Amino acid sequence: MRIPEKFHVFETDNWFVNHRINSALPGYLMVSPKIFTNELSKLSDTALAELGPLLAKLQNVLEHLLGAQRVYIGRYGHTEGHMIHFHVIPICAWVEALFWHDDRYRLLESFAQGPGETATDGAELTLFVWREFCERTIPPPVDGPTVEQTINVLREGMRVA
Repeated sequence: MRIPEKFHVFETDNWFVNHRINSALPGYLMVSPKIFTNELSKLSDTALAELGPLLAKLQNVLEHLLGAQRVYIGRYGHTEGHMIHFHVIPICAWVEALFWHDDRYRLLESFAQGPGETATDGAELTLFVWREFCERTIPPPVDGPTVEQTINVLREGMRVA
């Protein structure tokens, strides 16, 4: 899949970083290898050695430039025809506040059998982000810069980090 240039954020010799095309959440990033594979074991040692520092750098930039309280990183690409890729999702205080104020997501509490370790977890907030910021025709309001503004901030932040 060709990513329009306006979504490009950063690249290394082996990895490409872009803002998720269909996400209204500023800073929701995708990290993909420059070769087509859906297995980590098929990547070169050099590509694998770049991956950890790249993800750490993205986390640092999202925390410091966007004020993300948490950054969730997940590996995907198991569907036929899709290459391995990583979702990098910033969770700012305003995103979590939207989650807690949406009564529909209180249903998730009924799935646990006993008290959880925390009030919510990464899976619940990831589901919230996907449903509300990626799949909704009209996403919730954003508290901060737009996606376009955020891409520009992240480009600069990754360049100097």
